[in-house]
Amino acid sequence: MKELKVNLGERSYKITIGSGILQDAGKRAAQVARSKRAVIVTNPTVAKHYLDPLEKSLERAECTVSVVKIPDGEQYKTLETVETVYNRMVEERVDRRALLIALGGGVVGDLAGFVAATYMRGIDFVQVPTTLLAQVDSSVGGKVGVNLKKGKNLVGAFYQPKLVIIDTSVLKTLPERELKAGIAEVIKYGIIWEKGFFTFIERNLEKLMRLDPAVLEKVVGVSCSVKAQVVEEDEREGGLRAILNFGHTVGHAIEAATAYKKYLHGEAISIGMAGAARIALKLGMIDKETLFRIENLLCRAGLPVKAERLNEDQVIKHLSLDKKVKSGKLHFVMPHEIGRVTISEEVPESLIRTVLKEIS
Repeated sequence: MKELKVNLGERSYKITIGSGILQDAGKRAAQVARSKRAVIVTNPTVAKHYLDPLEKSLERAECTVSVVKIPDGEQYKTLETVETVYNRMVEERVDRRALLIALGGGVVGDLAGFVAATYMRGIDFVQVPTTLLAQVDSSVGGKVGVNLKKGKNLVGAFYQPKLVIIDTSVLKTLPERELKAGIAEVIKYGIIWEKGFFTFIERNLEKLMRLDPAVLEKVVGVSCSVKAQVVEEDEREGGLRAILNFGHTVGHAIEAATAYKKYLHGEAISIGMAGAARIALKLGMIDKETLFRIENLLCRAGLPVKAERLNEDQVIKHLSLDKKVKSGKLHFVMPHEIGRVTISEEVPESLIRTVLKEIS
């Protein structure tokens, strides 16, 4: 088992990583709770595998537990679903000292975290991520929120959890497509921060895809460590934290342009990373070998680097609504080399359109 700490003063919290630790999640959660009242937010897909052991572990810790299930899918990460959760919590007489536990992937974690940030002006919450993508990315850092029809994560908050419990053994029930989507975010950390980690993934990708325990624990641990370091330096995305958006500018626009139905988040980010790398190549920031290494690793992981029948105008439209637009200028994160990226607002629309044609 491995423990990391996100050092944010009074908002600091631990990330606990290990195999089989879901059985003790109740005890761990109870240690950071202000009362014995707990609410689990999950979805039916995750619930059939992992709700029972989590619920029983909380009951062993003498907690009174309520469960709220939300529909499975990015299209349900909405204010309407949030209101449904609010109403259930009111019906269950959940007070402001209760602990909310997010059991699921990124959608559950983002939405439940937003509920925690806003219900009765804020209650404590714990992340128990069950997908690789959520374990290495969305469960750490405190960015919570929901989508609007106009764009992704346009309503949200910075609200840190009290604890993140990562049981790597739950990934054995993860569909292969979801696993590959999570690997996209793992590869991202190698590109933006740690060259040696990128090389490690290149050499151990097949073991990672087979869920080799040692490789998996290292990958999750390094990913969370990188995320923690970035968040500690820039909790509210005033500067450095923006590098975590590598691939997300185009990726989010692709998700929105396809109504969140065609691509999983990690798949869209993979295409977005390939697009950002191609822009960097055309601007003379990287060479062809670097582009090849990035796209080749993504392809080896079974991830897309091109989108099918991409509606260029729709993507451009959604880019203009992105949160990363500041003073009318779209900020792109682009690689200078493996392990180092830069943020630029000097990317003309004509170049973006040229690259969109290349990746569609």
